[in-house]
Amino acid sequence: MILTGSGEMRENEGVMKRALRILPLLSALLAAQAQDPAVLARKALDALLGQRFDEFLQMSTADIKKDLPAETLAKIDATIKGYGAVENIGAPAATKVGVNTTVLIPVKFANQNINFRFLINRDGLVGGFVQMPGEVNWKRPDYSKPDTFTERDVTVGDGEWKLPGVLTVPNGAGPFPAVVLVHGSGPNDRDETVGGTKMFKDLAEGLASRGIVVLRYDKRTKVYGAKVARINTFTLHDETVEDALKGIALLRAQKEVDPKRVFYLGHSLGGYAAPRAGAEDNQIAGLILLAGNARHLEDLVVDQVQTLGGAQKALDNAKGIQAKVKGLEPGDEDSPPVLGAPVHYWLDLKDYDPVGDAVKLAMPMLILQGERDYQVTMKDFGMWKAGLGGRKGVVLKSYPALNHMFVAGEGKSTSAEYAKPGHVAPEVIDDVAKFVK
Repeated sequence: MILTGSGEMRENEGVMKRALRILPLLSALLAAQAQDPAVLARKALDALLGQRFDEFLQMSTADIKKDLPAETLAKIDATIKGYGAVENIGAPAATKVGVNTTVLIPVKFANQNINFRFLINRDGLVGGFVQMPGEVNWKRPDYSKPDTFTERDVTVGDGEWKLPGVLTVPNGAGPFPAVVLVHGSGPNDRDETVGGTKMFKDLAEGLASRGIVVLRYDKRTKVYGAKVARINTFTLHDETVEDALKGIALLRAQKEVDPKRVFYLGHSLGGYAAPRAGAEDNQIAGLILLAGNARHLEDLVVDQVQTLGGAQKALDNAKGIQAKVKGLEPGDEDSPPVLGAPVHYWLDLKDYDPVGDAVKLAMPMLILQGERDYQVTMKDFGMWKAGLGGRKGVVLKSYPALNHMFVAGEGKSTSAEYAKPGHVAPEVIDDVAKFVK
């Protein structure tokens, strides 16, 4: 018994020693897991979806706590509820950005799919989050006739910024007129997916069904987002114009395309940039602006907050951003980014007058505007009309029922409206096709 007891004691001592060696490893593993940005982002998402806002704020930086008062959180909650019941939450995808980490988590709701992107800082706190459209269950609109066209993959550009795209080509030998589609703000995909809409896919198939070749491509900020974020000299030309002109060159080289009839179609920011593209390439057959803003971007931010009836704190914040941008001067390039864009981006646009630049161009223009648009409003359309109205070759038209995505609706348009599936109105497809042909 004594021998047995001593053996058991020695064995127990061995177990204890092994346990003591394992415990620090286990503690380190648990600590690492606790600081894993993907785990933290998922906890933050669960808190948002579960309406546990106090818990979410405890996980967040002081700036986030300050920027998300109760009324703002209530609006976020209302937006999330509009997506419907949660059906599935996908695996987090983490990307290191300097000392921070962005984590993308796809969520399938009953009404639509949303990608939640969280910024987790080096201290393991939520430093920001955005909701972006996920995969849309797109259904072909009636004006698309898929038996009248084909599609093939192409690459826009051939250097460090080359972009994947798709060419939609009418059946037949041609030569056909052609249009390149130029995105609005943000890291847009080739379809310009926003909520329940795929505006560029609608345009591509609708126009190809009417005998027009269409090029669309993934935006540079989507394909090379992390790389772009490290460039403090990034400008609107880098974001939008350069790739659009490469797309035009690609279209001119296609055997089915009439190189003298290649058009630029810009939506929102793409419309704002259109006069710059026209100035760089005076052989463009014409410019088509869909909800192109005529005012500076920082002014739109204030206008949008006012239109949506945002809280006074949100309005003050927007006005602060507006004042900061307008106060920037050469020499401020090393200052922190504003609204995610480097100071150089804003300085490049400081003296830009899209209407004034458009007046100098000789090419035809089609300027279209949804009257229910709260992002780029009838104020902007009025400025285009004042500068270009009555000029030969310039057509201006607004649509009472359409929003920023040129989807029909009723009443006041809000961001929640974008969550609903919708298509570009057929009259827009017809008006663009008529102008091009």
